[in-house]
Amino acid sequence: MAAGALAVAGVVAVAVVVWPGGGSGKPAGAADPTKAATAGVSPSASPSPTRSYPLSKAPRTIPAVREHTPARGPGWRPAAGGRVVVDDAGLADEGKLLAGELKLKYAGREDPRDGDVELGLNDGTAGPESYTLTVKNRRVTIKGPAEAGVFYGTRTLKQEVHGGGTAPEGVVNDRPAKPQRGFMLDIARKHFTADWIEDRVRELGDLKFNQLGLHFSDDQGFRVQSDTHPEIVSREHLSKAEVRRIVDLAASRHITVVPEIDSPGHLGAVIAAHPDLQLRNASGAATRGAVDISKPAAADLVDDLLNEYADLFPGAYWHLGGDEYQALTVANPAASFPQLASAARDKYGAGASVADLTTGWLNDRAAVVQGHDRTARAWNDGFFRGGTVKADGDLQVAYWTGKEIGARPPAEYLSAGRKVLNYNDEFLYYVLGEPQTFVYPTGQRIYEQWTPLVLRGTAAVPASYDSQILGGSFAVWCDLANSQTQDQIAAGIRMPLRATVQKLWDPGKPELSWPQFQALARQLG
Repeated sequence: MAAGALAVAGVVAVAVVVWPGGGSGKPAGAADPTKAATAGVSPSASPSPTRSYPLSKAPRTIPAVREHTPARGPGWRPAAGGRVVVDDAGLADEGKLLAGELKLKYAGREDPRDGDVELGLNDGTAGPESYTLTVKNRRVTIKGPAEAGVFYGTRTLKQEVHGGGTAPEGVVNDRPAKPQRGFMLDIARKHFTADWIEDRVRELGDLKFNQLGLHFSDDQGFRVQSDTHPEIVSREHLSKAEVRRIVDLAASRHITVVPEIDSPGHLGAVIAAHPDLQLRNASGAATRGAVDISKPAAADLVDDLLNEYADLFPGAYWHLGGDEYQALTVANPAASFPQLASAARDKYGAGASVADLTTGWLNDRAAVVQGHDRTARAWNDGFFRGGTVKADGDLQVAYWTGKEIGARPPAEYLSAGRKVLNYNDEFLYYVLGEPQTFVYPTGQRIYEQWTPLVLRGTAAVPASYDSQILGGSFAVWCDLANSQTQDQIAAGIRMPLRATVQKLWDPGKPELSWPQFQALARQLG
């Protein structure tokens, strides 16, 4: 059967697609019905028009949908008179957002009709971020077991009809491979405007990311307003009102904002206002960025901040940092920092080390955020082999490097039963100015070579650990802050973000080649 046309009884029967609100069109890829053969046409024959459509093709989206069942039909695109309706009041935000984006009317809890998009909740078992998108009878139905999945269905629909496209007939069944899909931004070393961050939130939401990490405290700056310790805040910073707007916008896109106050290292901005807390060695020389964890006042100050920001960042996760504590990078920490060695023995017994004291610090900070019902994570080089004190069993590992002193391979964390997040600095670190051995990551390299199992370097851990790898995060670090402007960074991370989420959403080898993926990204805007 020719697409869009059928010769019946010697007469051309032309397929006409009438879209809601008037006008005509045809599904993407359909043949031109006016080009049917006309030989032997009888002018007296006048059968009823017959519609005929080819089987639909899977939509092209980023990330790609996992499953599509094709069907015959005109598909759907937004048209005058079309509405967005919901079967549950809890989907009002998703419905209003989609209606505004597609220039449709939001009609609330009304019965669907031709031309409409219906959003609904069901009892699906594929997970809270799964959804089913059905295009049938000139309507679209998006359903999922939770609001997040329905939202992701609206993102798929938005991409399908972008630029005047048509949502193909049939059924999409979709779900992410990994539950945590993140983008981390270092706003401590470089100030980013709230508007720029909000633009990234919108971009992340359309790509089905669900976490935004904000690293807002480091040696170069402390970038969020503080009421308990205003003396530590940098001149350029985000106000709490701006943070609330970012958090609210993120929530509307089902994105959790994950704050990070790194400690006990990377606290230079805090130390600048509290020099008495700086770690000094046996000779009195200051250790850059490190607080003296033998001093209770250091813990009190950090805990003040953790408690203060708990209400500002209401999401389920908190990043404690824990990396690169300089007391542990010297040959003999106990000799170089006798006050730390003494505090370790006093607190944990005669055999305790400086590493034990540092692990105890991390555990104590974890207890603070856990008291606010947060799940804590820390960088992998904040976990140490052996020792008297063990890192809290619920701490998740943010694995970024294998270059630290005494580096532990990823399998050590995984074999111990730890949950791990992939921040592999070989693929996922965009470090401004490309210091040391860093180079700007490319989307192509991520797309073609990286998977969530590739935690360190270029080698994958055994697939048996897949369930312990919760997801991953692309990260922007601003080591040489003036190397790029905000606009340059947005352009530079555009394709890496798309490649990263493709590999976190779908575990299989991408169907598209890299040039095809690039072309699709350009098409979708």
